[in-house]
Amino acid sequence: MSDELQRIMAIQDPYLLLREVTTRLADAQQEVTELARLRRRVVQDLHAQGLSYAQIATKAGLSRGRIHQIRHTGPAPEGAFLGRGAVVIATPLRRDDERGRTVVAVDDVSSGKRLEDLARSYGLDVTSEHVPVSGDIDLNRDGLVVVCGPRMSQQMWDTYAQDPVLNWEQADDGPWTIVDRRTGEVYRSGQDSDPARSYDVGYVGKLPRPDGKGSLLAIAGIHTQGSLGVVHLLGSDLNTLWGQVGEHRFSTLVGVEYDPETSEPQSVELLTPLYRHDEESAA
Repeated sequence: MSDELQRIMAIQDPYLLLREVTTRLADAQQEVTELARLRRRVVQDLHAQGLSYAQIATKAGLSRGRIHQIRHTGPAPEGAFLGRGAVVIATPLRRDDERGRTVVAVDDVSSGKRLEDLARSYGLDVTSEHVPVSGDIDLNRDGLVVVCGPRMSQQMWDTYAQDPVLNWEQADDGPWTIVDRRTGEVYRSGQDSDPARSYDVGYVGKLPRPDGKGSLLAIAGIHTQGSLGVVHLLGSDLNTLWGQVGEHRFSTLVGVEYDPETSEPQSVELLTPLYRHDEESAA
């Protein structure tokens, strides 16, 4: 019996006991989920290195059937791309100056909801919140996924500025663009082009927290359709992204053609390589 369990069992106040047990059960379930994810990842990695399930079973002291079961059941390793155990998904509030009230954009709601569903599909606990109109948000938290561009939050502006390759810049004629420092390519939304077209650019990156104690996942479009395109890519190809960047800091851009009536992505493609920031720093 662990010391923590003995401590809880010794609590006399029934309400405190109920609260402590509930909290501990939630923490324990998250731990079990992440241990199962790690176990499946180890089996997958060993199998990818060329070992058979029988060889893995022999070396691990488990049955071949058990190894095969671990490989194909339980939470998938790529779920760690979003976070471990629990994630917080933050989407922005906007100011409607005409009506004098705070609103949410429909596309932001869709992005947030789809990210929540994606995270839950990987066995993660999910909470959601909003980035207030002021832009003030605590970025020093584990499992944080922020759908918010640099224009709407000084904290996010400072975070995006840590990217060694992709830079948000305002063009001379007004619209926002994203510049690839490595190639010099400037990416602009189709909405800001002449003639305008139903095309946007989205950004996704794992960037350092202000306290230096971890990373957060940042998603933004030049317009809201770009964020929807990023979320579509994560939902359809997370395994590939995880396979290339794992838990390293990185960033990339996504081009999205969308339905002008609904903003729904119709085709999505990577516009840049998946830039690993540790490799960029070493270059």
